[in-house]
Amino acid sequence: MKNKTTQLQSENEITLILGGNGKTGRRIVSKLQELGVKTRVASRSASPSFDWNDSSNWANVLEGVSCVYINYAPDLAIPGATDAIQQFVDLAVTKGVKRLVLLSGRGEQEAQACEQIVQSSNVEWTIVRASWFMQNFSEGEFLSMVLDGAITLPASDVPEPFIDVNDIADVAVAALTEEGHVYEVYEVTGPRLMTFAEVAQEISEASGQEVQFIQVPRDDFNQAISDSGAPAEIAWLLNYLFETVLDGRNAYVCDGVQRALGREPADFHNFVTRMTARGIWKEKSKENVA
Repeated sequence: MKNKTTQLQSENEITLILGGNGKTGRRIVSKLQELGVKTRVASRSASPSFDWNDSSNWANVLEGVSCVYINYAPDLAIPGATDAIQQFVDLAVTKGVKRLVLLSGRGEQEAQACEQIVQSSNVEWTIVRASWFMQNFSEGEFLSMVLDGAITLPASDVPEPFIDVNDIADVAVAALTEEGHVYEVYEVTGPRLMTFAEVAQEISEASGQEVQFIQVPRDDFNQAISDSGAPAEIAWLLNYLFETVLDGRNAYVCDGVQRALGREPADFHNFVTRMTARGIWKEKSKENVA
């Protein structure tokens, strides 16, 4: 990390992790606990519980909190996200929060509107603006496709600089615990551009399991989402991402990881090597992977 951890909190102050059970959140919680930082995990199942759709318990969740990692689910692009972020940030400032770290998305106009809310909060802030996650293929939305041997998406040959979620977590932890990251926008990506076809090829070569990329028409994809019973907001988000965001606007790498941590981001090859060693993509592992 760029700077040594500094004592930003008293012993009784808490760092709040919204979405603490998610891809980035649980990694951040683990890293903060290793550093001895007093941490509160916010989720619907936690106590006190936290729900972005119900603000009645937000004040209790923010009690005694000095720093917050804001991870809005499912995505800042969802209609209504800006209103929720504004309400939460206003309350956090009122409750005495000193620092906000927001996970944002590249190339999303709505996400940038949420960034502006945090930047106007009159407290210390850091924006972590991330590209698509490598872990979507190992513990997320596309895992079942990989296990079935075919990544079937309405994506063209537009490349994306996929990022390892562990790098996002390291940047967020640095922003939450160190000096030197305040008022920074870290646009974090992996070190190279990859198409979905190249992703499938690298997973195949590393795992020994044949995985193809099959480009499907958007209408067929939309119908498949509908037939799957996915919530309406997830269906909307997937359509938005493939129809709007994955149009080439993000087809370049950035130096956010390097600026925040003083090191290079993990390459996709490192990711597939780790996942293969864990057996994530073996058919027998399907029942054991969450």
